[in-house]
Amino acid sequence: MLKLLQNLLDLQGVDVRLRDLRARLATFPKKIAAVDARIATARAAVDQSKAAQFATIKDRKKYELDVEQWKERARKYRDQTAQIKTNEAYKALQHEIQMAEEEMARSEDRLLEQMVNAEEYDRQVKAAEKALKEIEDVARVERANIEADKATVEKEFAGLNAERARVAAEIPEDMTDHYDRIAKKHDGLALAEVRDEKCSACGMIVRPHVFQEMRRSGSTELFHCETCTRILYYIEPGASAASAAAPAAQPSSPAES
Repeated sequence: MLKLLQNLLDLQGVDVRLRDLRARLATFPKKIAAVDARIATARAAVDQSKAAQFATIKDRKKYELDVEQWKERARKYRDQTAQIKTNEAYKALQHEIQMAEEEMARSEDRLLEQMVNAEEYDRQVKAAEKALKEIEDVARVERANIEADKATVEKEFAGLNAERARVAAEIPEDMTDHYDRIAKKHDGLALAEVRDEKCSACGMIVRPHVFQEMRRSGSTELFHCETCTRILYYIEPGASAASAAAPAAQPSSPAES
């Protein structure tokens, strides 16, 4: 195989691996965000439970005050009964006492209801705080694993970038630019293998004389697919494992219309 073509294949192999690593690197912020979102949801549940608990405590204090106020009012009315001189005034005062005691009873009922609610909200707060702690413990491990994976991928990415620079240095600059332009149009795949006398990327039939020239051992020309413009290469059946290994690094592209 023409050395320039082999260098381009090597470059594409590195670029495919770099593309895959970029895709993996792009997933890490989303994974961290998902972990943080679970924690935020759990914290919101704690805050909501505490807010309900606080509102119940506030209402309970209000009803406690109401009970005391109505109780004091009823006591004052009873103290006034000894000073009443007419039946009408006595009946009126008894009516006020009854009204005060009824209001006091209603306030006591509301107070009891809030006390029951407070116990329930206490349980909810404790359950929410327990759930938050469990989620935070799990998230701490998940985040550490994500960060470790990210560091591994970043290290591999840096190594591949250095490898790409080494491979690219073996290729003339104008040819590297040509390769980059084609790759940009085709999701990073600038080269396509010829199989069954067709471009494996788009399915275009390779002209017989072009195919024969590609097979010629002394050929020094690069050929392009007439449809997708990718650089074509051909590996003879039974070629050495070293020659076959380079194109194996790239996945086959789906046929293009």
